[in-house]
Amino acid sequence: MKENGTLTWNLKALSKALKISLADTQEYFTDGRRISFILERRIAYEVLNGKLAKSEGDGWDVIDQAGGQWEVRSISDGGVYFCPSYMIGSGRKFNEEGFFKKLTEIEGYFLSDITQFPNIPYWKLDKSIVLDWYKNKKLGASTKISKLKVLKYIKNI
Repeated sequence: MKENGTLTWNLKALSKALKISLADTQEYFTDGRRISFILERRIAYEVLNGKLAKSEGDGWDVIDQAGGQWEVRSISDGGVYFCPSYMIGSGRKFNEEGFFKKLTEIEGYFLSDITQFPNIPYWKLDKSIVLDWYKNKKLGASTKISKLKVLKYIKNI
């Protein structure tokens, strides 16, 4: 398993295949809701030599060769969350117990800086690091962290 690396795409070829402009292709693939489908698959197959979770409803996205379960998260200009997805969005609330439960189910996270598309760097982050960040108040109350802070923290690991 690779600890970190870069996933690359050919922007011109994608633009041509999709029959949209380079700018629209860039915009499309820097949206976390859209790129996550592709990132999960590339990380599962290329990085982990593993597989996808059985269901979109599972509390993790990918499974490594040893059966370890990992969450794939995108770092966007708005930052990144570490709590379960069901806690993110309008009318939803962060629940610390649910966050801790999630951490018992997974090995950790693969973070991908989607703002760098078409060359997206990724990092493997053990759940103990995220728990340490939470306990030391390096994450926001809902486990959200800004792009600048998370990239700074990653560099210090």
